[in-house]
Amino acid sequence: MGRAANFQDKPKKGPGRKARKQKDPVFPRATNDEDEPKKLSRRQRIRARKRTLKQEAVKTNPPKKMKKMNTKQKVDGDLDSEGEHQFSSDEMEEFTNNIKTNSVEETQAKTKFALFEKDGSSDEDSGGGNEDGEEENDDFGVGNEDENDMGFQDDDDDDDDDDDEKDIEKLSKKIEKKEKKKRAAGDAYLEESAEKIGIQIPSLEEVQQEDEDSPDLPNINARIKDTAFVLADFSKRREEGRSRSEYLAIFLKDLSTYYSYNTFLMEKLLDMFGPTELIEFLEANELPRPVTIRTNTLKTRRKVLATALIARGIDVDVITWSKVGLIVMRTPGNVTLGATPEYLAGQYILQGASSFLPVMALAPKEGEKVLDMCAAPGGKSTHIAAIMRNTGMIVCNDLNRDRVKALVGNFHRMGITNAVITSHDGRAFAKLMPRAFDRVLLDAPCSGTGVISKDERVKTSKDLKDVQRCSHIQKELLLAAIDSVHKFDGQNGYIIYSTCSILVEENEAVIEYALKKRNVKIVPTGLDIGKSGYVRYRQHRFHPSMQLCKRVYPHSYNMDGFFVAKLKKLSDGVPKTTQDKAEDEEDESITPT
Repeated sequence: MGRAANFQDKPKKGPGRKARKQKDPVFPRATNDEDEPKKLSRRQRIRARKRTLKQEAVKTNPPKKMKKMNTKQKVDGDLDSEGEHQFSSDEMEEFTNNIKTNSVEETQAKTKFALFEKDGSSDEDSGGGNEDGEEENDDFGVGNEDENDMGFQDDDDDDDDDDDEKDIEKLSKKIEKKEKKKRAAGDAYLEESAEKIGIQIPSLEEVQQEDEDSPDLPNINARIKDTAFVLADFSKRREEGRSRSEYLAIFLKDLSTYYSYNTFLMEKLLDMFGPTELIEFLEANELPRPVTIRTNTLKTRRKVLATALIARGIDVDVITWSKVGLIVMRTPGNVTLGATPEYLAGQYILQGASSFLPVMALAPKEGEKVLDMCAAPGGKSTHIAAIMRNTGMIVCNDLNRDRVKALVGNFHRMGITNAVITSHDGRAFAKLMPRAFDRVLLDAPCSGTGVISKDERVKTSKDLKDVQRCSHIQKELLLAAIDSVHKFDGQNGYIIYSTCSILVEENEAVIEYALKKRNVKIVPTGLDIGKSGYVRYRQHRFHPSMQLCKRVYPHSYNMDGFFVAKLKKLSDGVPKTTQDKAEDEEDESITPT
């Protein structure tokens, strides 16, 4: 059983081991600032000494006004025309002697200060000499009562601040002068180069001969920059006797040779951009676009996905204008974006940032019927399904059956259950399912001039026939898309037209054709990114509402070139042409009343 313990009778132990060894605390003695003066720095002592010498000099030699007052009090004699006292010859001699003595004292004081600055450290350490002793007495308030009364310590801080401000002002003025000199020198250099640049650019025949023999790429690049500089201000920088058309021909030839474009495409680009902006566009096409991924909100959130990818060593950053986009900054060598567990689980899809824009402009709602006429490989269709939360119905169509396989694979991986996949010609939907959809997305096939960084074959493979063929197919598809959607009922009845081309013939010209053939109008896309569409392009004049369309350029947004337009269907009928209206008026006039 054991004995019952009695803890109350247990003797108490003494202080612990550490407590016995610890000594009593020792608190520092409180010092009074008034009893012990504050020790000044070396710089403050020098400045205090200077002030005392100045005060003594003022006392011994009063200023000129004081002398005038004294002489005026003493002598009430001769006055000049202004009413001031006229000094006699004796007074002038005395005044000059005082000036000389003052200058001598100042020079002595300066030399004294210079020596003090050189030997100040040794004086502080040793404390020897009469002068040092006097300085110490002055510093600690023993020998000079006047300085204690004036409180020179506070004045010293103010003087330090004033001197620092003066020094900063002087430095800023010097920097401004240097910048002005540099600007003037740069302007002069530009003017000289502008005068010489016309002589440096050869003729068109010499450029063609050089390209035929052996093109020198560094020389061509320098000539491109020089020609662009001349064209920027042609009236002032051109060479006498040479026309603008000649400079443009040389510029076009050099660009085609240096960047490996055919003449047709380069002429189209030169019509759209100025010389400087065209160079920026061509340089941007030589660089790859950043890798972007889109979060599948049906399975995860962007923040959770970013955390998981960062844990795998993949550096990602958010796309500010999108709620689901991520930019991949860096990927480790042993990680592939298309083979991570998150990708295989359908949490994200590899998709260009420009491809987000058409779906954002479409803005589908839950429970609607949406048609994606050119859906493969499924990036935009899966985006629509995620926004609709797998409700309603999405008809995803693509003419190429091989591309439909990729569409099916992405749908299964990302968990899309509200989609119907078809493989028909998009132009047939106007007859198969007329006015059956609430919204239609048409990402039309195009020449691909906005994605040259991904496919460099576009530089040389596209010509006028290719552009005309694409433009004809796009017009037919857009009319079929308009006929497939019902008229606007207050919420639905929208069509999105988009291409990955930047040519006007495939964008504004197609929209203008649809405005004439169907009862539709252009409405704002709701996108914060992109430039306005063309209202005037060379000899063409488009509808004023064309500025509501959005254009994205690689050199402006570091994204693939894209065009997005949003149309609203006003009625199901076909607008009458001017000829039809004239025939109707004739019929009305012929019929008897």
